[in-house]
Amino acid sequence: MTVQEKAKTIVEEFSMFDDWMDKYSYLIELGKELPLIDEKYRNETHLISGCQSRVWLHAEDKQGLISFTADSDAVITKGIISLLIKVLSGSEPSEIVGADFSFLDEIGLKSHLSPTRANGLVSMVKQMQLYARALQIKQNS
Repeated sequence: MTVQEKAKTIVEEFSMFDDWMDKYSYLIELGKELPLIDEKYRNETHLISGCQSRVWLHAEDKQGLISFTADSDAVITKGIISLLIKVLSGSEPSEIVGADFSFLDEIGLKSHLSPTRANGLVSMVKQMQLYARALQIKQNS
């Protein structure tokens, strides 16, 4: 599946919920399903700056596709990074670099986050795209 196809699936999943308490509960469930990040990546090097909560993100090249693992010390934030991983992981770096993140607006996520969490979301997206860009450069050299 492409990033856009996965994003469309997320929009469909979130459309099943009428109110934001249910959507938050779904985000929390996504966070609980997130595979644990290897302890060796829970360090300052893998910490995303700009997040209110602590978020660790690791990316690796798996046969030309980028694979993300992450963790957070806050349940909502863990759900948000899990959502992003669900959409981006397993994709080509170029697709991640050029991805359209309008699905975040479509599901209403940005408008239902506090300003500090919204800034954290932007930081997560930027870091994931930065990892993808670095891998893209590596693949092209």
